[in-house]
Amino acid sequence: MAVATVLTAGALAAPTAAQAAASPYERGPDPTSAVLEASRGPFATSSQDVSSLSVTGFGGGVIYYPTSTSEGTFGAVAISPGFTASWSSISWLGPRIASHGFVVIGIETNTRLDQPDSRGRQLLAALDYLVERSSVRTRIDASRLAVAGHSMGGGGSLEAAAARPSLQAAVPLAPWNLTKNWSNLRVPTLIIGGESDSVAAVSTHSEPFYNSIPAATEKAYLELNGASHFFPQTVNTPTAKQTVAWLKRFVDDDTRYEQFLCPGPSGTAIEEYRNTCPSA
Repeated sequence: MAVATVLTAGALAAPTAAQAAASPYERGPDPTSAVLEASRGPFATSSQDVSSLSVTGFGGGVIYYPTSTSEGTFGAVAISPGFTASWSSISWLGPRIASHGFVVIGIETNTRLDQPDSRGRQLLAALDYLVERSSVRTRIDASRLAVAGHSMGGGGSLEAAAARPSLQAAVPLAPWNLTKNWSNLRVPTLIIGGESDSVAAVSTHSEPFYNSIPAATEKAYLELNGASHFFPQTVNTPTAKQTVAWLKRFVDDDTRYEQFLCPGPSGTAIEEYRNTCPSA
């Protein structure tokens, strides 16, 4: 009788069409602006250092990962700092992104002077290390990987995405690169620039990069009102919110986050936002 009661109540009924269509990679509760704007997401995280002596192809770094083992595997993101900078300059991004259900490796580069093409190769080497050799490799879905970076690291994330089209997402922050044409890019890419950037001016970097990416490639451009080149080096809520939403949408194929991409952010912190608007 207890079973009959449960069936009558519908607890074991077939899933609805909406439930059946949900991505198998959805992680965490239904998203809200408050959750995305908070200093931490719904997942508790831990971290571990990676010695440069234990890796090849990049300079070591720090891995941040959800401590939960009941959610299945997670997507992973490699992030590079900028010219002359260490990971510590943007390290707030590591636990922030990981707490939304990602494994993140913030890398140290081989040298502080590495150019974007080198940083791109190092980002890919870091992803390979994560999924092949790291102690958290069993927590990662090797088919759901992404890259990001600041300044030359942002330019490096474009290089990595162009070199490895199987990546699920790229998020260049105030990217710098002498290459202006990314018409070969097929990876969904969110570019975030600062209106007052005097190092990688949006008019000669972020905007041409965005414009050159084919319309068939999912892409977005967010310009922060009055922001300098160094906006990623302090906690920046619009940057974190859009970055997490982009990664959730394309790495996790989680359409619950599309509401934050289309029509996208607005308000005094936002100078401009453009997006091809992904289709649910």
